[in-house]
Amino acid sequence: MYEIDKKKFGAFVSEHRKAKGYTQKALAERLFISDKAISKWETGMSIPDAALWMPLADILGVTVTELLLSRDIEKSSQMTSDQVETLVKQAIHCSEENPVRAHQIRRQRIAAYCISLLVCCAENLFLFLLDASIVPLLTFDLLGIIFGAYAFLLAKEKLPAYYDENRITSYSNGFFRMNTPGLALNNSNWPHIMDFIRTWTISILVGYPALYGVLCLQFPSVWNAAGTYLTLAIVLGGLFIPLYLIGKKYE
Repeated sequence: MYEIDKKKFGAFVSEHRKAKGYTQKALAERLFISDKAISKWETGMSIPDAALWMPLADILGVTVTELLLSRDIEKSSQMTSDQVETLVKQAIHCSEENPVRAHQIRRQRIAAYCISLLVCCAENLFLFLLDASIVPLLTFDLLGIIFGAYAFLLAKEKLPAYYDENRITSYSNGFFRMNTPGLALNNSNWPHIMDFIRTWTISILVGYPALYGVLCLQFPSVWNAAGTYLTLAIVLGGLFIPLYLIGKKYE
């Protein structure tokens, strides 16, 4: 309800930046950020952190209210109390994430992870009762469990600000390490990357035992001939290639 139109905001910043004679780099230097951040604002990919609204308004020669509305306001016009309240709510929404909503999303994600774990265990038990060897499953089950534990329980929803200001291709948080040569991580692509990792985790935990069961029990000759290579292609190729494509798309 209180979302700022990022495209409109970007166009407003671009218009006033050019009117003041600033390049993106010059504006970025005055705000002590990277010109890449300015580019993302102007293309509608993101908006500034709350701490930058006042200095940005001063540099562009507009008011914070005009920035929030993304339009010039006549000096003689007066705003109603309802309009002021809406702007305040917009500012709050931009400066901090709704903790209640964030908590709800976290609970839903944890529930999804736990359900996928239960389904994975049930599938492994079913295969064991059918006298199928589950040893080949254990490595990939463990991989899915570890990735899932981080992605669903420990992952940060937002990267530090310096990721947006520099080209950084690695991330470290506790036991979790991610190196993405050629792919810069930032707050534009990070949420999409983490959502993909969560989806991949559930797919591995739930889908891989089912795939293994079908091939091993119904097509044992196919599994014996190409099972290992097929597994690596599906599990690893299904992780890294899409991760890079998604990261590049939102980079």
